This record gives sequence, C-alpha cells and structure tokens, in this order.
Amino acid sequence: MLDTVLGKLARQQDANVLVGFDTADDAGVYQISPELALVQTVDFFTPIVDDPYTFGQIAATNALSDVYAMGGRPMSALAMVCFPDNGEVEVLERILAGGLSKMVEAGCTVIGGHSIRDEEIKFGYAVTGTVHPGRVLANKGAKPGDKLILTKALGTGVISTAIKRGAAQRAWIDAATASMIALNKASGEVITGVSAARDGSRAEPYTVHALTDITGFGLIGHAREMALASDVSLRIRAAAVPLLEGALDCVRAGFIPGGLKANRAFAESCVGFDSRVNDALRTMLFDPQTAGGLLISVAAAEAESLASALRARGVMAAEIGAVVERSKPLIAVS
Repeated sequence: MLDTVLGKLARQQDANVLVGFDTADDAGVYQISPELALVQTVDFFTPIVDDPYTFGQIAATNALSDVYAMGGRPMSALAMVCFPDNGEVEVLERILAGGLSKMVEAGCTVIGGHSIRDEEIKFGYAVTGTVHPGRVLANKGAKPGDKLILTKALGTGVISTAIKRGAAQRAWIDAATASMIALNKASGEVITGVSAARDGSRAEPYTVHALTDITGFGLIGHAREMALASDVSLRIRAAAVPLLEGALDCVRAGFIPGGLKANRAFAESCVGFDSRVNDALRTMLFDPQTAGGLLISVAAAEAESLASALRARGVMAAEIGAVVERSKPLIAVS
C-alpha cells in the first residue's frame, strides 16, 4: 500500500539526495559536503519477545541495520516510544536500557526522542549515520557475474509466531534471539575495509556492487528490490540458504505470520522454483525477518575472500547464489 501511495507523490528536486525512496532502499542518503553524506533511517515495532530488555535490544539492532546496509557508520539516534498510561514504568525502563546497550555497542549516541501514550507498546529509533558520498552502498548496482552472500540465517518470523502461540522450543527461541540482537556492525566493517587494522584484512574495501539487509519483506522481497533496482536477475540455491534451528519445524506446524503470507502473495509471481525445492523451504524464503542479515552482491573474484573475512569476525557468511543478466524469471530458485 505504501509503495502505491509513494508512487503518486510529487518528486522533490534536490541534487544533494544521493539515495531517496525511488528504489525502495534501506535508508536515505543526503550529501552535505564533498566528503560527507548523512544516512537516515527510522524503524519501530511492537514487542516480539516477552523480555523487555531483549525487546529493546532487538529494536535497536533492527534500526541500526539500515545504516550498515548503506555502507555507513551510525552516529546518533532518537528513541521513539509508544507506551500505555497504565503501563509499568519498570518495563519501559528495561526496554530503553536494552536499546541503549546496543547503541553503546554500535558507538551510536542516543541524543533524545519522542514518546506518546498508546495502548499498544511500540519502540524503535530514528538513526543518523555518515558515509563518504563516493562509497554509498545501495541495493542498486548488482552486476552480472557477482556472487550473493548472506550474513544471517532465516527464520525469525516463523519462530516469533511460534513464541506468540506458546509453542516454541527453548533452543529455537535462543537461536532466534541471538540472531536478532547481533549487530551487522562487524559485517559492515569488513565490507568497507574499516576493520583492516584490527584483524589483518585488507585496508581497501571489497568490490561490493550492491548491498541490502533482509528484514520485513523476507529474502525474496529484498532480493527482488535489488534485482529490479539493478536491472539484473538473481539465481538462488535454496539448499545453500542458512536457516535457524526450528524454522522448518515452525513452517510444517503452521506457524506462518501474516507478513509471510503477504510477502508471498506480492512477490512469488517473479520467482521460478525448481520442482525439487519443497514447499516448506519455498515458504522460508518469504519469511519476514527482524534485524536480519545483509545480502551482499560482490565481485566473483572476491567472494571467497570476503566470506572468509566475515567468518573471521564471527559472522555467519553463506554464498547463496549469483547475479545474471536480466531474464525471466527475475529470481530463479533451484
């Protein structure tokens, strides 16, 4: 619905806008000098876990992710809180403390925020980061021949649904929570070369042509945006896509979130599935992720080196496919 509405709005003309909403990118980028641009994003949502501190951590991790997905460094954040009049102040304190812990880990300073009364708790941040105007990484730019690397396993959507229904096993909850509170900071540093001095990786950035994070639209939804923005097609190997423990069990048990159904209804028409890919695995590719990993389109010659460097920083990195010339289907899954 939002995509339809935005398409009807008049376009503002500002040469300093390096990335706007035309290509459904992860954040906006606005140039303020020849050497500096701002990366701006906003994200908030309702609780998806019971523990307030963990919810705050997840909300912060999710909001920060969009800055890393643009090749940027988070600098400051404004908290956004919706909280009921009769809510327990200790719960709010724990949510804010959890969010702050991740902002501190990211080196991002919380400088204020805004709160309103609401019967349903919601929490998140508006985050501002910085990036060199010549080093912006958008979802546009993937080139035929590139390899696709994914940095987190899928499954937070279906596991969160199982949690809400009281049917999730402890191991599933722990795996999903660990994924959702893991910052994409290390991935961003490796991709851009910032981490070179610390771990021995090369000082120059990798030849990454396009970058996005996997969040609410699922792997297929965000891959679709990358393909359309870059005027290419993607080939994904389903067996290579990492999944969280319990994710397939959740699908088979029918713990399907509404967002997954919406993603599938919207994007499945652009996907060609090999008959050997079973329906449970097909379903997982549309699972909406919270604080998901990065999808990286990198020059083939550097894919193995990048994956190794990511793993050296403790990041799960899996090569899941490749970029090809524009063809039908837009995304082929084998």
